[in-house]
Amino acid sequence: MAGPERIKVEVAYARTEEQACVMLELPAGLSLRDAIRESGLLQRFPEIDLAVNKVGVYGRLCNLDDAIRDGDRVEIYRPLTADPKEARRRRAREANAPDARG
Repeated sequence: MAGPERIKVEVAYARTEEQACVMLELPAGLSLRDAIRESGLLQRFPEIDLAVNKVGVYGRLCNLDDAIRDGDRVEIYRPLTADPKEARRRRAREANAPDARG
């Protein structure tokens, strides 16, 4: 008699100075939240707050309660430190500013 189906997933999180990817084999039917908890990354990186950090699979935003599938790469995203549009505007202003050296 075969046991419950198991799937392989990867859970990833990155700081600017450190990255972590954990490969897991889990029972089918679990959620992204379950995979993240099983990965141990919440203990390793205490700054992760699943009420704040967004999550996704291969760069596509997902809900914590979405089911994981075999081969998924579950990603935990850091909060943005700057608005990307405002950062582009600031760089454009700086590039077009008169040269201060005269």
